[in-house]
Amino acid sequence: MSSGRGFRVGRRAELVENGGEPALQQQPTWGERVEKGTLVEFRHNNDRVLAVVQGTEGKKNLLLGVASGQVHSVHPRQITFALNGGSSFTASDIPGFWQAVQAKLDPESLALAWELVQEERRLLSLSEMAQLLFSDDSPVSTYAAYRLLSEDFIYFKAKGEGYEPRTPAQVKEIRHQIAVTQQRQQEQAEFEARLRAAVAQPGQKYTWTPAERARLELLERLALQGAAASIRSHEDLSHNLTPSDRERASQLLQLMGFPDTPQGAFDALVALGLWSRHENLALRLTGIPTQFPKEVERYTQTLLGGPPPFLDPHLRRDLTHLHTYTIDDASTRDIDDALSVEFWSDEEIKLWIHIADPSCWVQWGDPLDLEARRRGTSVYLPERVIPMFPPELSTGLMSLVQGEVRPALSFGIRLGCDGVVRNYEICLSQIQVNYRLTYDDADEMLELGAEAQLTAIARAARWRYAWRLAQGAIQIGLPEQDIKVMDEIPHLRVIEDTPARQMVAEMMVLAGEVAARFACQNGIPVPYRLQPAPELPPPEVLDLYPQGPVRSFAIMRCLSRAEVATQPGRHTGLGLDAYCQVTSPIRRYLDLVAHYQIKAFLRGDPLPLTEAEVQQLLLAIEPGTAEAVQVERKSKRYWSIEYLRQRPGQIWRALVLGYLREQENLVLALLDEIAFRVPVRLERQAPLAAWIELEVVQADPRADVIELREVGRDAP
Repeated sequence: MSSGRGFRVGRRAELVENGGEPALQQQPTWGERVEKGTLVEFRHNNDRVLAVVQGTEGKKNLLLGVASGQVHSVHPRQITFALNGGSSFTASDIPGFWQAVQAKLDPESLALAWELVQEERRLLSLSEMAQLLFSDDSPVSTYAAYRLLSEDFIYFKAKGEGYEPRTPAQVKEIRHQIAVTQQRQQEQAEFEARLRAAVAQPGQKYTWTPAERARLELLERLALQGAAASIRSHEDLSHNLTPSDRERASQLLQLMGFPDTPQGAFDALVALGLWSRHENLALRLTGIPTQFPKEVERYTQTLLGGPPPFLDPHLRRDLTHLHTYTIDDASTRDIDDALSVEFWSDEEIKLWIHIADPSCWVQWGDPLDLEARRRGTSVYLPERVIPMFPPELSTGLMSLVQGEVRPALSFGIRLGCDGVVRNYEICLSQIQVNYRLTYDDADEMLELGAEAQLTAIARAARWRYAWRLAQGAIQIGLPEQDIKVMDEIPHLRVIEDTPARQMVAEMMVLAGEVAARFACQNGIPVPYRLQPAPELPPPEVLDLYPQGPVRSFAIMRCLSRAEVATQPGRHTGLGLDAYCQVTSPIRRYLDLVAHYQIKAFLRGDPLPLTEAEVQQLLLAIEPGTAEAVQVERKSKRYWSIEYLRQRPGQIWRALVLGYLREQENLVLALLDEIAFRVPVRLERQAPLAAWIELEVVQADPRADVIELREVGRDAP
């Protein structure tokens, strides 16, 4: 076996007679004869197997003996190589032959051979390649050359019956691609190891690279896809996975040992520390941005540390001499309204309602404005606040902070004891808050009569409220919830409609009416709020509902949704012929738009927006703000259910507000302690305004399931 010639077999082979001996012959296109005793390579179960030709079986198959002594009947298409050249082998020669071949299988030898012939643009035969690689073309060298070349994707390219050296540029590119692939494989192995470690060691913080985060986002999309399916009204398909992405998500879940389901993806993200077990999926589904773009952050930093760039000091009235109060919840940080009184008597009062002026820091079309426009509103969730402006501004320079001189848009209003606005003025101002009060503080001061000016404002609010009722305002008194979450524990309290809250609410409504009146009189396009008249039951029917929450609920079910328009119209709920929200420009973009327009008019500048542009803005912003409202409601509901889930066995006192489906005894009950409204199916007919006792049967906030049953009564 001193020399040999080999050839790749890519076409049908057959045994023919050669001088009385059968020989394996390639079809004429091979240009070779293969005889009995020829060493061949064939494919068996995707393995490459050496064998010796022993004969034929039937018309097509070849009988091949392997080293173990077994004989295989093989179709010629399975043969991938045949060693020819006069050497005759037996199956017992195969182990020694293969051992000799293995000693030569050094891939680096291909690189050296390529260096010698890289400039040649000709085909090299297998025999020539064996000579180039090993300086001989013995059977061992020939087969070793074939094995090396068959596994080479860098230096030589098989072409017909020969091998062509690749160009240096091709080799360089292939080497680069291999290096990239190896790097990716290494990163994948490290990623998988980190995943296993993160799951095995919950609570340990891991920093994931951007590439790893992109892979883990597949799990987020799968979890959100499951959440979206449970919210029938949600039509956003952006979280849907392509089949290939779905397969990759499945592989990740399998690797970590989690079920291949949306819930499994959610649990995996919690285990990895990327999501909380109370992750707000309603928020994630909307795509409401929770971070500010780098451009906005940079622009904000340029504003900090200097005076407001658009202050217009020569146009501002100095009202810092007024005794000024802010009244908010203790947790409020973006304080955007304040109250003062200039003089008062039993017949008349001069009120000042000051509204924060964020447009001193932001102008139409700048980065802050565009980002606020994109958001439309601040989002107030039990677990966090997502501000419309960066917090450095919204809770700092824009906010009416106690003791700091701040720019404001101030409404000076002379109000008669009959609640009628006798005259008013609107001016750009600067103010200084003297008292930063909570509602509890203000209620205590009003009860004690400790602040005469605060008492005067509260009395003016009562005048105003009586006037609005006379104008047809609809009175609704349903208790509201306040939910705050700290360390994943919800804290609920009932917001009572106290004198301080009534006073502040009435002053904000008054400022909104004056702003609308001013805009109407001066032809200033602003966003007006309207509410069509409801179809209320006749008085004799309405009187059947008990006074209080039950009647309020019955009226509330009849109310139409408020609308936004560029022309004034009746707001039935407030009892006003025109109303424009202007009191929360830090939190609501449309309030800021009204400020832009009114301030431009006061300065004598061209208005930033025409009526058509305001209308276009309303159409663009309303869907986003409506979505934010839905997220707030769903988040409050989630944490209300979680609050109940954490209190198994507790008995809840509840008020029957109304029937949802009377034939099924399905009522809406108000849990007195937490002001949570929840459907309950009773085993009996209960009268409206009845007090019942309930216990939780099932509470699953993630599945949005809450089931209660009445206790303390025997079933009928």
